Amino acid sequence: MTIDFEKIFIETEALMRGHFILSSGKHSDTYFQCAKVLQYPKYLNLFAQELYKKFENLNFDKVISPAIGGIVLGTEVGRRFDKRTIFCERESGKMSLRRGFSIEKGEKFLIIEDVLSTGGSIQEVIKLINSIGGEVVGIGVIVDRSLMPIHLHENFQSLCKLKAQIFEKENIPNSLKSIVPIKPGTNKK
Repeated sequence: MTIDFEKIFIETEALMRGHFILSSGKHSDTYFQCAKVLQYPKYLNLFAQELYKKFENLNFDKVISPAIGGIVLGTEVGRRFDKRTIFCERESGKMSLRRGFSIEKGEKFLIIEDVLSTGGSIQEVIKLINSIGGEVVGIGVIVDRSLMPIHLHENFQSLCKLKAQIFEKENIPNSLKSIVPIKPGTNKK
């Protein structure tokens, strides 16, 4: 069975068109608000099951997700693997562990995130894990919307690749300049 991910995103209004400021500070003509699709149990289950299948033979200790987008999906993937699931969040602009979460030296992690755009959030999570002595053994996302290939890890898996144009603040095309930008992400840079 082939899954039409774009159709699911359109049906749930998770795929939006307009002028958006991404969490990286860059601008885009398309935004994927995965929370809108993950609110439906059938799609949350579907995406978690598909990611489970991609990593079912992977040996790891915990699932970790960057807040806030990856938390719901990461928790469901962790449940399928019967693994502890934690998340990290930005504190004073830096990705950190809070709420009593910890990383032990030598622990192996599967990172689960909703959308890959620039790779910034995932790279911050990798840096955090490595700085404490943990090890990343896999990375899974629902949507890879990056313009160019981003090498994050040799075991990177996405469920789908959707194209979106991403622009630096200084290079926004005239077609977007006339649209008031919306900043739907969680990182208010």
